[in-house]
Amino acid sequence: MATRKNTQTPARHAADSHDLIRVHGARVNNLKDVSIEIPKRRLTVFTGVSGSGKSSLVFDTIAAESQRLINETYSAFVQGFMPTLARPEVDVLDGLTTAIIVDQQRMGGDPRSTVGTATDANAMLRILFSRLGKPYIGSPKAFSFNVASISGAGAVTVERGGQTVKERRSFSITGGMCPRCEGRGSVTDLDLTQLYDDSKSLNDGALTVPGYKPGGWSYRLYSESGLYDADKPIRKYTKRELHDFLHREPVRMKIAGINMTYEGLVPRIQKSMLAKDRESMQPHIREFVDRAVTFTTCPDCDGTRLTEAARSSKIRKVSIADACAMQISDLAAWVDSLDEPSVAPLLATLHHTLESFVEIGLGYLSLDRPAGTLSGGEAQRVKMIRHLGSSLTDTTYVFDEPTTGLHPHDIQRMNGLLMRLRDKGNTVLVVEHKPETIAIADHVVDLGPGAGTAGGTVCFEGTVEGLRKGGTITGRHFDDRAALKETVRRPTGVLPIRGAAKHNLRDVDVDIPLGVLTVITGVAGSGKSSLIHGSIPAGEGVVSIDQAAIRGSRRSNPATYTGLLDPIRKAFAKAHGVKPALFSANSEGACPTCNGAGVVYTDLAMMAGVATTCEDCEGKRFQASVLDYHLGGRDISEVLAMPVTEALEFFGSGEAATPAAHRILDRLADVGLGYVSLGQPLTTLSGGERQRLKLATHMSDKGGVYVLDEPTTGLHLADVEQLLGLLDRLVDSGKSVIVIEHHQAVMAHADWIVDLGPGAGHDGGRIVFEGTPADLVADRSTLTGEHLAAYVGG
Repeated sequence: MATRKNTQTPARHAADSHDLIRVHGARVNNLKDVSIEIPKRRLTVFTGVSGSGKSSLVFDTIAAESQRLINETYSAFVQGFMPTLARPEVDVLDGLTTAIIVDQQRMGGDPRSTVGTATDANAMLRILFSRLGKPYIGSPKAFSFNVASISGAGAVTVERGGQTVKERRSFSITGGMCPRCEGRGSVTDLDLTQLYDDSKSLNDGALTVPGYKPGGWSYRLYSESGLYDADKPIRKYTKRELHDFLHREPVRMKIAGINMTYEGLVPRIQKSMLAKDRESMQPHIREFVDRAVTFTTCPDCDGTRLTEAARSSKIRKVSIADACAMQISDLAAWVDSLDEPSVAPLLATLHHTLESFVEIGLGYLSLDRPAGTLSGGEAQRVKMIRHLGSSLTDTTYVFDEPTTGLHPHDIQRMNGLLMRLRDKGNTVLVVEHKPETIAIADHVVDLGPGAGTAGGTVCFEGTVEGLRKGGTITGRHFDDRAALKETVRRPTGVLPIRGAAKHNLRDVDVDIPLGVLTVITGVAGSGKSSLIHGSIPAGEGVVSIDQAAIRGSRRSNPATYTGLLDPIRKAFAKAHGVKPALFSANSEGACPTCNGAGVVYTDLAMMAGVATTCEDCEGKRFQASVLDYHLGGRDISEVLAMPVTEALEFFGSGEAATPAAHRILDRLADVGLGYVSLGQPLTTLSGGERQRLKLATHMSDKGGVYVLDEPTTGLHLADVEQLLGLLDRLVDSGKSVIVIEHHQAVMAHADWIVDLGPGAGHDGGRIVFEGTPADLVADRSTLTGEHLAAYVGG
């Protein structure tokens, strides 16, 4: 008897139905009630013009809520030690998984933070040397430049058997920190000739430190201290007098009839000026510090940061300092050659970590490279290393422009890594502008249509093919290719660089043409930044705009950063005959309830703090009396709420015409920031917007040579065209523009190309091509030539 087969498919398990991340009604920053479904275990790329809301959706909504929910699983006690995160403004967030954020935040700027300490490679090397190093000098701490050697002894009181017994105890910790430089590798010296003129006496005005003017309290502290003769030239001081003047420990004493703390000039300047962040100093103080402070390699440890004992312990004639100074690809080969069964698991893990560096394209770094000197793209890839060998699956990885700072050759490798993470069963969300990475996406979300208030909506969702036909700005520009110039400009002169040997450069001689657009290119780590920033220092006639982050609090905005607020405040003050300080939310005009912040922050301990709009000023940040003053029919809060394009018109003519403000606004519009409002907090600007803000600020600097470091970072394909127009206008106005860049559109648009390589690290550092883009395409002798030829269809 024939049996009937059951042809019904088995019912789908309920657990398998959660294959989407659903976002409904997101309103963070400029998002306008965005609702979207993102497939899990797929590679989704978010694109759109700079400022369209990509980061607001991916980082500030999806990733932020995932992290907040994970933090809530800890006890209230533990949460008290963790950063508090507010719930994003969104109606529904469903189907979230654990999010791992790999962003472009620069790695710790601490002088003791290196590539090795940031990736645990140093920790493993220290254990290795403490086990195998000869002679044996101690535990892994003895090889750490973050641990100082200390020892002590004394009596301790112990309760034992109902009796109190005194015992003598001693302890010692052997650390690897060089005592001279305290593990920094360099020592700072103050140039005393910049502090005072030793041919003069104090009463004749010997001190040349900014702020130390004769008659001022800072000056009288020394001239009236009575510790030395204020009428005697400093060069005639005895040893004792000079010590009291320069290095005396703090001491309370009566000076000019007032109880004051006297302290030697050198420690006083170190505390008041050198302890501050250089970026936050006033320009004249910064100039003085740059003159007076000299950084020199520590003579005791020769820049290795380690004690002599730590450097003396070796494995096969290699010390830990030698190992950290090696190029990582060479160090991986050295570790692989060690065959010691007693530490086999350690060697295997260390080798895997070092190989991950090579695989991710960072084999040219060394472990002793300070973490603060890595570019944004390098820092992001260093953070990726700990996730490459991870066994986690069903995790959401969030990347912020992972191709930043990558040559087209390296982008292919990065694409492979992103697909590998996805193929392990993870959801990969990538914010990206480069068409090479958008092309590998399983799902594309295009935000826009514009930037700022003109953005914040989803313009397209679907496949890459659908995006090409979709008609959005990204879709229209997706297959854009900049053509090679038919004619290139003729140089007006040359800037000679001779014998450049910084980092991996090999005595490079090159002539950079002036009066044209010159592009310096080459694979990541080939020596581009070392050549340009190391040989053309910013200073007389050179305006250097690097990728360093803009520093600013939530009180900082484009108006304060660019200096635009000064002419605006003066215009308001002049129109009404009052003080300019009234029109500053950080000074006299600030609302007293919220101190000019516009919001009142309530700290709720381990729960997320609450920011409520100030009821007195309704978020306008100013006192009510200040808002009674109008200029051209607008009060100061209405002016700060204007976008740049509207403000340009407002300050260009009529009653509010202010030429100084108009000039700054003109430059902001020139770099494509017309949509940004004057009072928008700097903390809410995207990476691309911040760099263009910096560019606009420096465009007024008096200089004949502009050095730009990857200005296309964070720029949409459509914005790159505008940037090329801006570079052309700079050159046509008589400036020389030198751009360090990987973007093929900028290369094709150049008048002259200098290509470094052929590889990275010690495989690079040489000039492999000099000439016009057309010659490079025809030649095809370098990796850049091949990729540029493919790009222009040559």
